[in-house]
Amino acid sequence: MQELQIITRKNPWPKGWGEKTSIMGVINLTPDSFSDGGDLNSSKKVLDQVNHFLNNGVDIIDLGAQSTRPGAKEVGSKIEIKRLIPYLKLIRSEYPEILISIDTFNSEVAHEALLNGASWINDVTGGRRDQDILNVVSQFNCPFVITHSRGNSQNMNKLSKYENVLRDVKLSLESLIKNALENNISRKNIIVDPGIGFSKDLNQNLEILRNLDVFKNLNLPILIGASRKRFIGEVLNENNPKERDIGTLAITCLCSHLHIDIVRVHNVKLNYQILKVADRIYRK
Repeated sequence: MQELQIITRKNPWPKGWGEKTSIMGVINLTPDSFSDGGDLNSSKKVLDQVNHFLNNGVDIIDLGAQSTRPGAKEVGSKIEIKRLIPYLKLIRSEYPEILISIDTFNSEVAHEALLNGASWINDVTGGRRDQDILNVVSQFNCPFVITHSRGNSQNMNKLSKYENVLRDVKLSLESLIKNALENNISRKNIIVDPGIGFSKDLNQNLEILRNLDVFKNLNLPILIGASRKRFIGEVLNENNPKERDIGTLAITCLCSHLHIDIVRVHNVKLNYQILKVADRIYRK
């Protein structure tokens, strides 16, 4: 009965879904995330960040307790749950109506999070690493972000050789989507992410961004998570991820122009402001 109440609690989609580029705000509960690892190390800091996001136009909060940056070590489900669930409960109690996505590829973590009020599951492996996560998503009938990636954090940078990056990424996404559908995940719950920065080099990331219409042919909502990533730093010659917001904004404008459904970002305020203008130009 508890699960049914959570499943049917409310509409799991942001206000204005499909009519604007929605904003997913990143909250990392890890000590080693590439941009802000260790920054949010107390209940007050986490709640202050959520409040800041909500006051500046966020549509979805994305909580992560396992870093997926290149080179990150996997901590396992138990530690991930220990990091995640107390903050999830706290945020849900303080802000009962907000949409909360969980950035995880572990089925145990996804199950515990959905039991405790999560709204979405955002899996950077699209179900590739832990097949049981598909059953969890199906059980809770929630939105599911399927991301293209290869390997894991330890070896992804060595797996960036493609015959044709656009074709290969699209074919992989099609396979992951098919697998999700065969595991009883509703098509209406699937969002696709071409995986900017995951097992792709600078030129491959740019090639994907130049050709996002290729992925629109999948006829599913698209999420782009390029915020502060290394390839932006390579373009800008900027080593500090927190100084890459201006490059992130360029990509957010592109996403508005192409009517991409959602951008996953660290600096919600700046991205909200630029989307207010860009969406006014491209969507009105």
